[in-house]
Amino acid sequence: MAVSGDELAAIGALLAQSTEPNPVAQLRREFPGLSWTACDASDVTDEPFQSFPLFDLHLLNSKDHCSQITSDPAQATGLILARRS
Repeated sequence: MAVSGDELAAIGALLAQSTEPNPVAQLRREFPGLSWTACDASDVTDEPFQSFPLFDLHLLNSKDHCSQITSDPAQATGLILARRS
């Protein structure tokens, strides 16, 4: 499952305007085909795919039974929403 450019644009628009401290439930409702993980930004040392006022967005590749951060939406199998302090 790749993450499409349209999905990333819609996610970006939502996160850019979000004042909610934990929008994961809303993201799961609006993007039910995507896998979401939430954590604190300090838990992820890789550079984010995109940064927003309250969150960093990372793309996750869990193919081949080993999860890793990716910068390639075509390789993404999920997303990590990391809340910044």
